[in-house]
Amino acid sequence: MDIRNIAIIAHVDHGKTTLVDKILHSTNVFRDNQETGELIMDSNDLERERGITILAKNVSVTYKGVKINVIDTPGHADFGGEVERVLKMADGVLLLVDAFEGPMPQTRFVLQKALNLNLHPIVIINKVDKPNCRPEEVHDAVFELFFQLDATEEQLNFPTVYGSSKQGWFNTSLTPTQDITVLLDTILEKVPAPKVVEGPVQMQVTSLDYSSFLGRIAIGKVTRGTLKEGQAVMLCKADGTMQRSRVKELYVFVDMGKKRVQEVQCGDICAVVGIEGFQIGETIADAENPEAVPVIPIDEPTMNMQFSINNSPFFGKEGKFVTSRHIRDRLMKELEKNLALRVLETDDADKFLVYGRGILHLSVLVETMRREGYELTVGQPQVIVKEIDGKKCEPYEILVVDVPAEFSGKVIDLVTQRKGEMMIMETKGEMQHLEFDIPSRGLIGLRSQMLTATTGEAVMAHRFSEYKAWKGQIPGRNNGVLLAKQAGTSTAYSIDKLQDRGAFFIDPGQELYAGQVIGEHIKPGDLVVNVTEGKKLTNMRASGSDDSVRIVPKIQMTLEECMEYIQQDECIEVTPQNIRLRKIMLDEEDRKKFQKMIKSEA
Repeated sequence: MDIRNIAIIAHVDHGKTTLVDKILHSTNVFRDNQETGELIMDSNDLERERGITILAKNVSVTYKGVKINVIDTPGHADFGGEVERVLKMADGVLLLVDAFEGPMPQTRFVLQKALNLNLHPIVIINKVDKPNCRPEEVHDAVFELFFQLDATEEQLNFPTVYGSSKQGWFNTSLTPTQDITVLLDTILEKVPAPKVVEGPVQMQVTSLDYSSFLGRIAIGKVTRGTLKEGQAVMLCKADGTMQRSRVKELYVFVDMGKKRVQEVQCGDICAVVGIEGFQIGETIADAENPEAVPVIPIDEPTMNMQFSINNSPFFGKEGKFVTSRHIRDRLMKELEKNLALRVLETDDADKFLVYGRGILHLSVLVETMRREGYELTVGQPQVIVKEIDGKKCEPYEILVVDVPAEFSGKVIDLVTQRKGEMMIMETKGEMQHLEFDIPSRGLIGLRSQMLTATTGEAVMAHRFSEYKAWKGQIPGRNNGVLLAKQAGTSTAYSIDKLQDRGAFFIDPGQELYAGQVIGEHIKPGDLVVNVTEGKKLTNMRASGSDDSVRIVPKIQMTLEECMEYIQQDECIEVTPQNIRLRKIMLDEEDRKKFQKMIKSEA
């Protein structure tokens, strides 16, 4: 059977998942009367809400008798570990670029990996129906990017397709057509069929799936020989050891699902059931003369956070899973499929250290757990420090900011305060394109400050570069917080009287406990306030005059913003219905004693 394996590369929100939807629709994967909805590929609620793809997924379609395996890749650098492995399965890539924004920093990161693997690119310039779009300029910018990334002569000679996946047409020129067949024909013509290599079987595990019935399922492309159901195979482990095993069941991807088959030809992507204890990057090889494929290193984590049980006064009121055993089991289950994650158990059975690729990576995990009914407390994210050649080193990232020219001074100011160094400054039309080298620590909390300083105009992206020498102290949050003095219900009367002290994170009528963070103080230093006091009534005053209170709406913070906001002595209580900020020590006296103790030791 004729096969094409293609991966789709695009920056977050350039229309990649919508494009896959259109490919599925136009190859009649769905019956005419079937309800399909939009964004079929982003199956997880979080992916739909944030509009980002987190997990790489596989679908396949048949067009003109050729099977096209479509591999959807995540575009966000926090999920970069997924990308490189996924590209190993492809023979060609579709580079999807927005006709207005042009190639973005994260596209560059994935494209670099694709070109190094010598994949054949097809460039799709999408969203040409948008006002102010500039497809010709974007085409030149893409060519420039390929050139910078040392593309070969053949790769520079890439075919380009223009169109709009939302409206469902693509063409080699800017003239709209009826459908997307031009794109599908280009794929058949330009992407080579996978090389068929005879010999003993070889398949590298490039991603995994988990099913509660079948256990862990290995997914990869058969790169040599044929894999059959019931065949005895050898698993070549990352540490060089060999482990005998047997293929219980074999599946290939058909449309949106999987189909069980007896054997899989060289070049096709399949899912293997029955292999015990495999890891990503290991090879399933012939039992008699096993040969391993070089292992793909997974990106190292750069941050960690402490996860522990919820020990606030509101413990157990909302969640179904609240014990440390529940949290431990859930984290271990996450390790089955989330590869860039590491979990360390600590001396305290209620606390776990969770390592990840960045704040987005970790916040997606916390948000998923919260929705599943877990209650937990998470601490301030910390970067992972290593000792290299006797020197203390920390992770650095390349930060790219595109911002209107009048705000560029503010951006440079903010980043340099956080020990970032400017490397590139270019003018792109009315926008300034800035690139910095900055310690990962400096990125924590930067996004919200940046958006405030640029009235929401800045577009930020960052990617890990390397470990370098420790940069010294980085200034954190300038202002202190407002803390609740006692448990009770907040009143409009009290909040109104305290509005000149700072901005609040709570509304009147909310249940609080002592030590909860309820707002941001106007000055440095924390302030304990009583917001549960009602109005004292006298004979002269009617109780109805409370209506005249004017309260500024509370500040709404997302989970990620909370993670970036808290300091070392604070944590976040996460429950299915609420996200609350609090001090680790709830009692005011305990906090004072602890501060004195630290000062006396210093």
